[in-house]
Amino acid sequence: MFTGFMVATWEVATVVAVVAGVVGFFVVVRGSSFVAHAVPQSAFAGAAGASLIGVSTLLGLGVFALAAALTIGWLGRRGRHDVATALAVVMMLGLGALFLSWSTEYAPEIYGLLFGEVLGVSVNQVGVTALLGLASLAATAALYRPLLYSSVTPEIAEARGVATGRIEMLFLVLVALTATLSVPVVGALLMFTLMVGPPAAARSFVDRPGAAIGLSVGIALVTVWVAVAASYATNWPVGFFVGSLSAAGYLAGRVWAWRRGRRPSTHRPHVSGAPSLPALPA
Repeated sequence: MFTGFMVATWEVATVVAVVAGVVGFFVVVRGSSFVAHAVPQSAFAGAAGASLIGVSTLLGLGVFALAAALTIGWLGRRGRHDVATALAVVMMLGLGALFLSWSTEYAPEIYGLLFGEVLGVSVNQVGVTALLGLASLAATAALYRPLLYSSVTPEIAEARGVATGRIEMLFLVLVALTATLSVPVVGALLMFTLMVGPPAAARSFVDRPGAAIGLSVGIALVTVWVAVAASYATNWPVGFFVGSLSAAGYLAGRVWAWRRGRRPSTHRPHVSGAPSLPALPA
């Protein structure tokens, strides 16, 4: 389990879990779970198109993920954000279906991009995934303070001069970058699970942003590591374990919050230093 090709699997899975835990925290706080679902789905169309013309599927993933993110951001400024997100994902999925219909065969690589192939990770993917992961974490660190304030207290952030519209676009680009590095490992259909489940569970346990991010990363790591080990031992799809463990973690967080007597709150705390996070809705 810890030798040969599995070494690359553990390394790439660890990178994906760390980035998903960090970026996913902001996905949950901003209420952008639909976006986290839509961008990886849209990226799949790019992978299908890249496979059709014989270029790197990673390049196709990146181009279409970025295009979807920018489209969502642009249309969201001029109408309802959820409608813009739905239109973007429907358009991209339509293109993906068209590209697949032009292909002579349903390549296993494309299937893996839908459902994940973490046990089939090649050594060549480690370096690229690590570079994309570092880029995602560096971008998050650079945006951390304005992104946090615009996520938790958008009205106060805007009053203090934070360009919330620009931050939203940069955040969407960050989600696109995360999807590009993660989809080849856990698949387009499960990437949003890893970006939503562990951060949502972490928010049920703690309120402070730094602690929530750290716990989110910890839960994501445990989820991915256990999923890889269980998939290796049982030959069951890794996606089943990722989804099940993410759901179990979230339920555990909700039970913990209920036992502590926490109640849903829509109150946004006053910004002073690092703000506490509002409670999750029931």
